[in-house]
Amino acid sequence: MSNIIQAHDLKFKPFIEADSIAETVKKMGHALKTEYADKNPLFICVLNGAFVFAADLLRACDFPCEIAFVRLASYQGSSSTGKVTTIFGLDVPLKGRHVVVVEDIVDSGLTLSHFLKELNTLHPASLKLAVLLIKPDALQVDIRPDFCGFEIPNEFVVGYGLDYDGQCRNLPAIFIKTDDQ
Repeated sequence: MSNIIQAHDLKFKPFIEADSIAETVKKMGHALKTEYADKNPLFICVLNGAFVFAADLLRACDFPCEIAFVRLASYQGSSSTGKVTTIFGLDVPLKGRHVVVVEDIVDSGLTLSHFLKELNTLHPASLKLAVLLIKPDALQVDIRPDFCGFEIPNEFVVGYGLDYDGQCRNLPAIFIKTDDQ
């Protein structure tokens, strides 16, 4: 991993290496296979941040499955606005389907809580949550991922799909904001 990177006005240092992410995602794929190998689940990728994680996770799932995309917005810059907006919605019926929501990071949990309630009204056979990162100290609602990669501190991170005002999504690893600003 490279050293300090800068995006806009913030500096970030290495936090979780690409190899560690790949190993964790592979393990999550195996866990998903145990539960869904014969169920043709529908993975719902929450754009934009989860697209890298979702792509790798689906490649780790060597069983029949499908993917759909939704885009929710609740962030501006590095902080939540507190309001969830669906910018790009689902066009796939969920009734009777086994659904796995794929999210990059859970901070407060407010966005996911809102979205999961919406999805439950569509009567899926099951509804589970797969997340790469969760910040337990930032949670404001009771969200418990069924499949989780890493628990991290309540700090701002970028890379592997996560961004800071559009930058850093392309980094293969996770970087954490430095105290050195």
